[in-house]
Amino acid sequence: MRNCDDWKASKYVRKNGRLVASRDPNEVGISSRLVADRAAEYYDANLKLHAKGRLLDLGCGKVPLYDAYRKYVTDIICIDWEHSLHKNNHLDFEADLTKALPFLDGEFNAIILSDVLEHIPEPDPFCREMARVLSPGGKLIMNVPFYYWLHEQPHDYYRYTEFALRRFMERSGMRVLQLQAIGGSPEVLADVFAKNVKRLPIVGTPVAMLSQWAISTLTRTPIGRRFSAATGRTFPLGYFLVAVKE
Repeated sequence: MRNCDDWKASKYVRKNGRLVASRDPNEVGISSRLVADRAAEYYDANLKLHAKGRLLDLGCGKVPLYDAYRKYVTDIICIDWEHSLHKNNHLDFEADLTKALPFLDGEFNAIILSDVLEHIPEPDPFCREMARVLSPGGKLIMNVPFYYWLHEQPHDYYRYTEFALRRFMERSGMRVLQLQAIGGSPEVLADVFAKNVKRLPIVGTPVAMLSQWAISTLTRTPIGRRFSAATGRTFPLGYFLVAVKE
């Protein structure tokens, strides 16, 4: 990773020792804080278990997870699209992610793929490329949206069920270790409501913030947590996945 000393937190920040979504609206939209908070929880819990050795941050954007994984790995390579919307000075490579990755077989021990797969027009070849550059026993750590608005248009192509994700992994020679829904019906409803109500003049923004806070608070209670988990089986806001190369 280039210019490590210049890195600044963007999408994710540390608060009271936990990884959470930034409250800077220039980094995370007010209506997207809940889903980003949920994704942050999964990365915070799993990077310490699965990130090691040489890590490839694929479709890295501003490298928002750098602070969360840097102490667990020995080397970091950052790659993103040639014309990414998230320009930064940390890229090691600019590349067309729809083509072969510019790395040797088995070059990495871990890959981060955060909110990227939905922007890949041909997912099967891409997944095979990730498996190719992973060493045996290497881990893919990723998240994708499901019940989520269109973003970074026109390059937003798909939403994947858990069954599609498992199939991609199996067909590319990787085995799923963990596949969990990120949120359920409460989070989906809060996300859709906030993204629409914020359009209202004057009251939209505070109402969007209040709705996200209310659902976040509810789903941290035992009853709310169980309801979110149960409904996440059929109404997931997104997915978090860890897979290993066989």
